[in-house]
Amino acid sequence: MKRHVVKIITATLVSAMAFSFTACSGSKSVNSSDGGNRTIKLAMWHQSVGDTDPTSKLLKDAVEQWNKEHPDIIVEEDGVTGEQYKTKIKTAIAANEGPDIEYMYGGSFVKPYIQSGNMLALDEYLTQDVKDKLVKGTINGCVVDGKTYSLPMYSFIASLYCNKELFDKAGAKIPTTYDELLDAVKKLRSANITPIALGEKDRWPGMYWFDIFAMRQAGNDAATVALKDPSKFNSPEFVEAAKKIQEMADAGAFNDNMFSMSYDEMLGAFTGGNSAMMFQANWVNSPIEDKSAASSGKTVAVPFPLFKDGAGKATEFYGGGVDGFYVNANTKHPKEAAQFLIYLSEKIGKEGYLANAGLPCWDTKGLDTSTVSDLTKKSAELMATGTSFINWWDNILPADSSETHKNLIAELLGKKITPEEFCNKMSKVEGEK
Repeated sequence: MKRHVVKIITATLVSAMAFSFTACSGSKSVNSSDGGNRTIKLAMWHQSVGDTDPTSKLLKDAVEQWNKEHPDIIVEEDGVTGEQYKTKIKTAIAANEGPDIEYMYGGSFVKPYIQSGNMLALDEYLTQDVKDKLVKGTINGCVVDGKTYSLPMYSFIASLYCNKELFDKAGAKIPTTYDELLDAVKKLRSANITPIALGEKDRWPGMYWFDIFAMRQAGNDAATVALKDPSKFNSPEFVEAAKKIQEMADAGAFNDNMFSMSYDEMLGAFTGGNSAMMFQANWVNSPIEDKSAASSGKTVAVPFPLFKDGAGKATEFYGGGVDGFYVNANTKHPKEAAQFLIYLSEKIGKEGYLANAGLPCWDTKGLDTSTVSDLTKKSAELMATGTSFINWWDNILPADSSETHKNLIAELLGKKITPEEFCNKMSKVEGEK
């Protein structure tokens, strides 16, 4: 699922007003028209909206099918985009006005709500049959202190997406090393082709670039340690990663308007054939391969290049984390909400893979996978080679630290701070709890 879209304060206030009128209702029981059985209504909130999020239609279709098959348990869905959604769900939970079922970001975002008792443990509703359908290990990220609070739908890894046609036009090679990446940037610029599309207006796309640079320079083990103990960021390998990011910017790697370009505009620039590279997660596969896209049939996904002076490996990936739906502990209908969550997670997990929206966490045996695109198959192949995964850093670091991290990266890209200053400031943030 597309995870982030920054919105202006006005839009956030509008959404806050909207849910203040609707969230209080939560689950309801109402008499059916014939005066017989009572109909349960469950409220579900999510962040899958818009044409660029392939999960959006899948989710609406799943809810519609559920409601047809379960007229006594009606689910009412409501969605807003990424950052706006974060504000909405945080405020609602704090006011005890959250929906029955809520999409939650993983890691440090949801963990405090689990620890404070806001999320319902699902274990009593999970049968062995359901557990056996899950790909081994994929449920691990949904378990906290031995209790299961969610189910995975699908997973994501980030790769370097390259437009082969633009590379050929510039006489550049698809990079496997940092030196080759820098050389490709220079050749693409010389051919008047924007090397890399970056929507830094939303901050998190730039975070992806520094984070993978840090992982390639220091290695996943060292990066994992630093996320727990940020004082480790003030060390030579992370300073070198920051230097390389600035070297890329100096070489003209990124679009000149990166600070005013949003994620959606970045994706549009790449799919429109206006840039040669993009570092993103596999949720972009569907729009990249859309028949109307200039990038269709011309794009390859490759592991991020290695650094010859770095400790990172090609089998170490950025991603692998799983966001998902959770049941509000205060719901009046925990059994029914849990039943819907199980249905939704499996249905979207399987159909999402077939629709190229994510990588499978559910057993796909017996499914017709002819609709799975070459890019998604490649992403699945890459993920299968993985020996180490680090989730998106803003899902690992506490909220304030993740905002500081993203803002510092923007300053680094804009050369408002030096690599040494960047690492010194990062060493003072609060680490993973």
